Amino acid sequence: MSKSYETHAAAHGERKFAADRMLGRLVKWLRVLGCDVIYGPHLTSYGLIRAARAEERVILTRDRRLKQKQPPAFIMIASDDYREQLRQVVRECRLNVGAALFTRCLKCNSLLQARGKDAVAKLVPPYVFSMEERFSWCSRCQRIYWPGTHQRKMVEALGKIAVP
Repeated sequence: MSKSYETHAAAHGERKFAADRMLGRLVKWLRVLGCDVIYGPHLTSYGLIRAARAEERVILTRDRRLKQKQPPAFIMIASDDYREQLRQVVRECRLNVGAALFTRCLKCNSLLQARGKDAVAKLVPPYVFSMEERFSWCSRCQRIYWPGTHQRKMVEALGKIAVP
């Protein structure tokens, strides 16, 4: 377990992360799980540390030099493979894999809002509209999500990947 993660998790309850730019695929999968993960090219070195401190986030990094910069709680990600990375974070953080699936936008990290079928009629392909009943919407980037085959495949992949 990495620097003071246990103390941080006990004090803050909610799992909030700041990921360095080397961890894009991990970020996507953590957001699938419903984790609040900030990520982007601006989050390198001291920018990553500042953001983590300001928002009480745990840093996820592969940058071994980060230790020298006295960061707040962090997890040093061991593997280059996103599946192993996800296993590591799930295990170390004791994440409940099925608790909040598909509640965050995969692109911008915002919480998704339920949308009625009529509200998305002109925004989704006709076939999707005819086949699906539930929709979620990101108010920040305007993306619409629905539980189609892509989502089912992601759940199957999680069953193989994120088993602690």
